Amino acid sequence: MIAQKDPCIRVLVPAGVLGWGVSAREIEAGLALSPHAIAIDAGSTDSGPAYLATGRSKYGRGSVKRDLSLLMDARRRAGIPLLIGSCGTSGCDMAVDETLEIAMEVAREQGDSPRIAVIYSEQSAADLKVRNAGGKVTPLPPAGPLSDRSLDACSHIVALLGPEPYMAAISAGADIVLGGRTTDTAVLAAFPLMHGVDTAAAWHAAKIAECGGLCTINPTNPGVMMSIDRHGFTIEPLSPENRCTPETVSAHMLYENSDPFRLAEPGGVLDVTCAEYSALDERRVRVTGSRWEPKSYTMKLEGAGGGPFQTFMLVGIEDPDVLEDVDSFVARMQAGLRARMARTMGPEAAAIDISLRPYGWNAVSGRPASGNAAPPREIGLMFVATAPTQAMATEAARVCNPLFFHFPVREGTEIPSYAFPFSPAEVERGQVFEFHLNHVVHTASPFELARTRWVDLSVAPREAASAQAR
Repeated sequence: MIAQKDPCIRVLVPAGVLGWGVSAREIEAGLALSPHAIAIDAGSTDSGPAYLATGRSKYGRGSVKRDLSLLMDARRRAGIPLLIGSCGTSGCDMAVDETLEIAMEVAREQGDSPRIAVIYSEQSAADLKVRNAGGKVTPLPPAGPLSDRSLDACSHIVALLGPEPYMAAISAGADIVLGGRTTDTAVLAAFPLMHGVDTAAAWHAAKIAECGGLCTINPTNPGVMMSIDRHGFTIEPLSPENRCTPETVSAHMLYENSDPFRLAEPGGVLDVTCAEYSALDERRVRVTGSRWEPKSYTMKLEGAGGGPFQTFMLVGIEDPDVLEDVDSFVARMQAGLRARMARTMGPEAAAIDISLRPYGWNAVSGRPASGNAAPPREIGLMFVATAPTQAMATEAARVCNPLFFHFPVREGTEIPSYAFPFSPAEVERGQVFEFHLNHVVHTASPFELARTRWVDLSVAPREAASAQAR
């Protein structure tokens, strides 16, 4: 039992994401500090829409199982709960179930019998259409009003959970909580919020610790400990060689946040305008002065689905005549490739997009280089064909192949050959996936869009199967 008179709640955050590679040494260092819970995020939209659209995890099963094995062993030895949010990268139902399968496998191998709460947050397009028609869904900039067409285009839709379903699961006796899509901070803030700490401090600490060691001077050491009380919080790295500083801690408010002073969450806004960051020693930072502004409860919606298909090719170019005027060369090649496709493929070519991206020049930003920019030593030129089908995209690449590899610098000059790294040259990338939602749904309760399933491994297998069915 945690004393409520003046609680200080310690949460071990072993890494920024499950599957990244938690450190066994750091976990032991963290357990020595007597944490009350272990919490870690497992998902993100950072790597694009494919993981939500397909339900696949960004991290390999082996990596996730290794991390889970270490964390579940630590949880069992310490007798504290383990909370994992946004399971399987996207947090859709199939991704959560895959994480549950791995956790059950680890439990069997360790001879453990935890009580697992599984919280789902995937939503149906049909239900959201009804809510949208009732004015319960509003857009976030720069999106416009939500259409039924956008909902129908999604393979999976999730609503980002707040901390309340995790808190309820822990209160009901869960040893492990596996959550669907959740705000990065909510899964870390949940346990402290249950025990009388300052609300703003819990949210602020969770924001700083959400990416583990990213708030330290050495982010390659992944773990941190956050200690929250009624007046503020303290953050420290788990590695004895690592350090937190006021600068590294305060800077994390800029991470994935357009406003470094305000952070919107389900049910409120964290305001750190008046927060003070002080070094307690060479490794620890104390933070006070953050505030929490309660707001009506909203949950962000994420939805993604499949789009067209792509095939790409690569060449490396070190020809000084090409590099003297990259923009002109790429523009002339683009026109030449479009003309070749029109001649060879006929009307079908109109449905295919051709993109040329000169890496080493301006492929990342897309902005024209300054007029006095020095010619690069070499560029990598990527050709991307985007089409309604994979066959069309690949056919376009094959049609363009001769000209892409041998496009002359000027008409009438000798035909060059550029360096190509692969044979065959064309690489089928597969389907392109797209995000379709940037909206929030207004709810009357934090539990309205959450569903909790219990898996109790302490009971006999037949009884567990029966309980799951119910």
